[in-house]
Amino acid sequence: MRVYLNVAQIIVSVALVAIILLQVRSGSSVGGMFGGGDTSVYRTRRGVERTIFNMTVGLSIAFFTITIMNVVVTG
Repeated sequence: MRVYLNVAQIIVSVALVAIILLQVRSGSSVGGMFGGGDTSVYRTRRGVERTIFNMTVGLSIAFFTITIMNVVVTG
């Protein structure tokens, strides 16, 4: 069981990093990553940006759940 959880955690973590990098890349500029860029704080996410955001939230929840399960199983 531990092996499957470890493999699942590795797969989810790699997918989470890839999705986060896609999210940063789809932004307006590199300056936006460090706090610069446009001044609008609230934006409406539409289309692919919304899908990537929802996938990020889902993968984060999956990663957290798998991590907690891994800690419980390993004792």
